[in-house]
Order: sequence, then structure tokens, then C-alpha cells
Amino acid sequence: MTLSAPAKINLYLGVHTERDDRGYHKVDSLMAAVSLADIVTVAPAQELAVQTVPASDFPMQKNTAYRAALAMAERYGREANVCVTIEKHIPLCAGLGGPSTDAAAVIVALAELWGIDRTDPALDDIARGIGADVPFFLHASPAFYVGGGDVLATEYPALPATPVVLIKPREASVSTVEAYRRFDENPVPADKPGAIASVLRAGDAEAAYALVHNNLGVISAQMEPQIQTVLDWLSAQEGTVAVDVCGSGACSFAICDTAATAVYLAEAAQQNGWWACATELIPNTVQIDAPKKYKFL
Repeated sequence: MTLSAPAKINLYLGVHTERDDRGYHKVDSLMAAVSLADIVTVAPAQELAVQTVPASDFPMQKNTAYRAALAMAERYGREANVCVTIEKHIPLCAGLGGPSTDAAAVIVALAELWGIDRTDPALDDIARGIGADVPFFLHASPAFYVGGGDVLATEYPALPATPVVLIKPREASVSTVEAYRRFDENPVPADKPGAIASVLRAGDAEAAYALVHNNLGVISAQMEPQIQTVLDWLSAQEGTVAVDVCGSGACSFAICDTAATAVYLAEAAQQNGWWACATELIPNTVQIDAPKKYKFL
């Protein structure tokens, strides 16, 4: 079984100083999927194994996909005897949700193979246990999450296939834990999400793009000056409709007026030595690409 595991951007990210019952920051997160995607293949095996292409520099047991498979096996009393191969296209340490979407792909694959309804609330619980962004990749896009950024509040009408350019300085990296610690030291107020939520409900994409906001991105740009360099460069380009940081970084994005603008900016960014990709918003998250080939007992 082959699945497409797309990246995401945050059209809105509001981190608050208040904590929930688990001790996590309260986070409001409005995410949208883009067509840049990892390709995840799940096949029968003698035992659980996870491999990435190119190969990871950490043990497979630490891979979110591996953890997701174990969590599914424990929840449903099954053996996760599969080999998971992840063809990586989404850069790590970018704020694009790569590890989260890979984990969601494994949850979706095992649910399909085991005959579990994708709407089973237990899947959201499993996803939440792997990471805050994982539940988003089980549902439609765009969607608004509350709590610790991991509880679905609202799904919105699909956005048009709006062009987006993604840019990440190759050596830039931001520790999410450190970003939150810096936020606690010097909190940046978050805009209220009501305005962007309202225009999304009305299906007004252009109005939504004018309200893009990320208060944690301000902290990330302070921590990693190259992020601010990219943001300033994008903001100075013709054809960028909105510019902000993806999650906690180190990738930034620009919503563009045309696909040609996104391609031009990606090529120009690569000339600057940055990783870059021209992509577009999509209405779906993790999708099974190939017909079901396996049925596990």
C-alpha cells in the first residue's frame, strides 16, 4: 500500500501563556495541507521495520512512524508486522509536519489493512499521543485545532489550489522546545483567530490570506537570523500575497499570486543557496494512492 503524506503550513498559529491540564501551552492552530509530500509504503513483513530514503541518522525506534505502528498495535491488540518505507521529500526541522504526516500515514494504512473506520475517534487519540500535529493529517484541510493544537475544532471549506513557495535555509534549525522556552521568557501576543476563522467559514480565501499570523514564528526568527533573512527577502518580492514562518520554523512560506511566481521564487531562492519548493494548497491530507493490496488477519 502506498500513501501520499503531505506537508502543512500554518495559516494561523497562536501560542498562549496559559497551560492545559497536561501542562502544555494552549495553542490555536489553523493548518492547511500542501502538495509537497513524503511517499509512504506499507508492506507485510515478519516484524515491524521502518526505513527512510535517504536513510535517517537515528534509530528507527525513534521514528514517529514506528511509534505510530506500535501505538496502533497496542490499541487494537494486533501485531504491526509491516515494513514501512518513507521516501522523504519534506525537510526535517522545518515546521512542515514531516514526522507528523508520516506517522499519520502509518495510522491510516494500518486502519485500512485492519478494517478500522478512519472516523474511529481512537485514531485521533493515538495520533495525539504521537505529536500535536498528527491528528490534522487524518482529516480534511484546512482545519482549526485548539487545546494544545491537537484537538479538532472546525473543518473549513476547501481552499483553491493556491500557489505557495516554501523556503528553508539549508543549515537552519530551530528547537521547538527552546522556542517555547524563549516564548515563556518574553511572550509575543497572538492575534485573535476569530477574523481568519470567520472568512474561512465564508469561503473567502483572499481575505484569509490577508490575516495569516504566527506569533511563535517571531520567536523563531529571533533565534535563527536566517529565518528573518528569508522572511525579509520574500516580503520584498513581487507577487507574494502573504509571508510567514511554518510552525516553529525553520521553513518559511509565501502565498503567491500565480504558480509562475511560486516557481520563479523557488528557483531564485535556490540560487541564494536555500532549499526551496514551489507547491500549492490541497484539500486532502494523507491519502492512499494505490488500491488495497493486502488484508491482514
